[in-house]
Amino acid sequence: GADLKERAKMDDAEVGHFVKRLRNLMDEIAALPVPTIAAIDGYALGGGLELALACDLRVAASSAKMGLIETTRGLLPGAGGTQRLPRCVGIGLAKELIFTGRQIDGQQAFSMGLVNHTVPQNNEGDAAYQRALTLAKEILPQAPFAVKMGKLAINRGMEVDIASGMAIEGMCYAQNIPTRDRQEGMAAFREKRPPQFIGK
Repeated sequence: GADLKERAKMDDAEVGHFVKRLRNLMDEIAALPVPTIAAIDGYALGGGLELALACDLRVAASSAKMGLIETTRGLLPGAGGTQRLPRCVGIGLAKELIFTGRQIDGQQAFSMGLVNHTVPQNNEGDAAYQRALTLAKEILPQAPFAVKMGKLAINRGMEVDIASGMAIEGMCYAQNIPTRDRQEGMAAFREKRPPQFIGK
């Protein structure tokens, strides 16, 4: 999260500029054309959780602490938290977490769908990071362009009604049809061998 001691020294205009830049950064992370995975092994409070919410997938140690705690400091989430948290856990839970400023652990986050996986913390303190690497290794062998188009279709489709979302999916699918990777995937299936994707 933000350094509140540093923020306390800013005037109103500086705070507004700082939060706008932070929001833009989170939007840029969310718009990356590749999958992003947040590994939460310790605290992800305020801006730290907003950063995790900007990622596609989240993994947390069961002992991790998360929360949009801004209301406990006279603030509200300003880097996407009020928009991304409800889309992740639903409006009711998001309102409860934001209104109360409550901190939750990794297991609670998993039970409400805030994180994809929760793992017991290890002696090195990097259990979530290790699980995130395992998840990345599951994604890595897949066709890069198909994963990119899947991410685009999901992200854009969640912003519109289902009929428009289906049209977006159709446009993304059409872009994938002429790829070498699609042809390779079909050939590998016919030949009963693992595909060798090249990202084209």
